[in-house]
Amino acid sequence: MKDEYLFCPLGGSGEIGMNMNLFAYGRPDNQKWIIVDIGVTFADDSIPGVDLIYPDPGFIVDKKNDVLGIVLTHAHEDHIGAIAHIWPQIKCKIFSTPFTAALIKEKFKEKLRIEREKFVKEIKDRSEGE
Repeated sequence: MKDEYLFCPLGGSGEIGMNMNLFAYGRPDNQKWIIVDIGVTFADDSIPGVDLIYPDPGFIVDKKNDVLGIVLTHAHEDHIGAIAHIWPQIKCKIFSTPFTAALIKEKFKEKLRIEREKFVKEIKDRSEGE
């Protein structure tokens, strides 16, 4: 079997909000996955009683042992808003900028009461120096 590259949008593609995109590479029986963003969208008056909507992670939760990590592109809610809701089902490394990591830390403290240092890897801008 040949290696293949897959793109699987769970939310946010073609719309504003609840971004969650999956990328995989490998043979069909041995693919490794990367998640890019885990965001929310905000419900409107047409859905009474609902404040936040986020992608259904069931597909990737079933493959959590093959997830290499989550890359968070920036700190807008439509890119990080569901991290504290979905991450506990996957429990993999998270890669982000220092600012985004600081916001995630607060989300984890608020929702999960855990420290993020064990899981979040801050990616510093090379122009800032070491």
